[in-house]
Amino acid sequence: MPPVVRRLAGPVEVEPVWRNAFGGLTFRFGDRFVKWNPPDSPVDLERERLRLEWISARHPAPSPLEWGVDGGGQWLLTAAVGGQQAVGDRWRSRRREAIGAMATGLRAIHSLAVEDLPPEWTRDSWVAFEPPSLGPRPPVGQRVVVHGDACAPNTLISEAGEWTGNVDFGDLSVGDRWADLAVASLSVDWNFGPGHQHEFFEAYGVEPDPVRIAYYRALWNLES
Repeated sequence: MPPVVRRLAGPVEVEPVWRNAFGGLTFRFGDRFVKWNPPDSPVDLERERLRLEWISARHPAPSPLEWGVDGGGQWLLTAAVGGQQAVGDRWRSRRREAIGAMATGLRAIHSLAVEDLPPEWTRDSWVAFEPPSLGPRPPVGQRVVVHGDACAPNTLISEAGEWTGNVDFGDLSVGDRWADLAVASLSVDWNFGPGHQHEFFEAYGVEPDPVRIAYYRALWNLES
C-alpha cells in the first residue's frame, strides 16, 4: 500500500478496490476513495480532478477533496458515491439490471448542457482526435457531453439494481454520443459475455448505428 494512502486513511481500515493496466490503484476507506498512480503512469489525476469538480456539481459523481504529487506518485482523494461497480459475478447473474444502469447513467450524462464544458477538454480527449488512418469522421449524430470511458466498471449500481452514479471522468468532453455508446456496448461483451449488446441499445432507446459504432471503436482502440 502506498504510504500516502495509509496516511490519508489514518486508523480506518483500507479496502483495495481496483488496479488498472498501468499499475494505478484505487482504495476505499470509510466514505472516501483514493486513487494512486505510480510516477511513470500515463494517467494524469490532476486532469481527472478538474473534470470531477465540473461533473460532480451536475451529476452523481465523486467530489474531489484533496490531490497531490510526491516522489512516490500522484494521488486523488474523493468522496464516495453510493453504489458499487456494475461488474462481477453478482451483476453477471443480474445482467439486465446492470446493463439498464449503464444506459440510464449515459442518458443522464448526455442530457447535460454542452455549453458549460471547457472546450479545451474536448480538444485534449480521444473523442476529438481524427487519425488519417481511420478515414473521414462520420457526421455527428447528436452532440452531447461524453463520459469518455463508458465501461461497465465506471457505472455505479445499488443493491436493488438501480443506477446511482458514474466514476472515472478523465476523458470528459463534448462530442457524438456514439463515442460513448460504441464503447459501452463493447463493454457489455467484456463484462457480461457476448450476445447481449442489443439489450444495451434497447435500454438506452436507440437503434445501433453500425458506421458510427465501427468508427468510434476503432478510434478508442487506437487511442486507448
